[in-house]
Amino acid sequence: MEGMRDLLKGFLGLSLEALPEEDRLAAAWSVACGKALAGHGKVKGYRDGLVWVEVEDGTWLRQLSRMHGQLERELARIAGVKVSEIHFELKR
Repeated sequence: MEGMRDLLKGFLGLSLEALPEEDRLAAAWSVACGKALAGHGKVKGYRDGLVWVEVEDGTWLRQLSRMHGQLERELARIAGVKVSEIHFELKR
């Protein structure tokens, strides 16, 4: 099953190539963090490897922050863009 999941993530990355980098990251977000977590945050910006993610509340901010390394790797791999850091901020 893991092999199939990786294959699908690769196809998603290929299908996103024509989009601007921020849009690629936004599209990859739900796949990178999984359906259960995806709805609690949203990619709001990208520049020079830094991704800004808006999070709905403090509980989810802490949860997603603990996963930052994994999310950085997955977003970079799926979206095919450089991701050096994710900055999480609370939704206003």
